[in-house]
Amino acid sequence: MIPMMGKFLIIAGGLMVLLGLILVVGGRIPLLGRLPGDIVIERKNLTFYFPIATSILLSFILTLILWLASRR
Repeated sequence: MIPMMGKFLIIAGGLMVLLGLILVVGGRIPLLGRLPGDIVIERKNLTFYFPIATSILLSFILTLILWLASRR
């Protein structure tokens, strides 16, 4: 039970580090969040942003990575 929990904590920690790196570096990736198909509505007191194309692209990339990892 304890070794299994240890492995889980290591994997969860690694995923959190990876997520943190993505959040730090993600703003520096050109065009990410500004793709054609991303919806931006700007009014006087409101900015609505819905990244449809970016979400589809990231979903495709993550699906491909996980599919390749599962084939091993």
